[in-house]
Amino acid sequence: MQTTATDIAGVAIVQSGRRLDERGGFARWFCDGELAPELQGAAVRQINHSHSRDRGTVRGMHFQTPPHAEKKLIRCLAGRIFDVVVDLRRGSPTFLAWRGFELAAGDDRALLIPEGCAHGFQTLSDDVQLLYLHTAPYTPAAEGAVRFDDPRIGIAWPLPPQHLSERDMQHPLLAADFSGIQI
Repeated sequence: MQTTATDIAGVAIVQSGRRLDERGGFARWFCDGELAPELQGAAVRQINHSHSRDRGTVRGMHFQTPPHAEKKLIRCLAGRIFDVVVDLRRGSPTFLAWRGFELAAGDDRALLIPEGCAHGFQTLSDDVQLLYLHTAPYTPAAEGAVRFDDPRIGIAWPLPPQHLSERDMQHPLLAADFSGIQI
């Protein structure tokens, strides 16, 4: 596994090597030993799977607040996505910056997202499946979100956003005095 840092601290692309032979292939998708520097002592506590039927679907932008903040490792199992991270960490040099990364089935890449960052994605194909590894269990009282179209962030979705849940459309815009999440 090879980890490549991005320009948002703690956000990294994790590339798995694939061994191929006449039967097919094999790749290691998670190894706590190899990811120890990025996980910083955190262990995977929950694994989730999502399926989105239609191209253009947007899910997000979700996060959990301390003490239930979580790191996430996102991998695309089927289809293709535009995966988005927004830095909400108070004092971060990239506070309120967003970055998008394309993940696709078969690319053996995952996106590592640190605590204090919101996460969401848009499907670039039909029938997308994602696997999420979380370092904290879902805690409804700690759930936070940023609206997908918040003008203060200005995410440039590659397709017109559609098929959002009622919940995701109702997330509030960031308050003018929002100073970030203390991690």
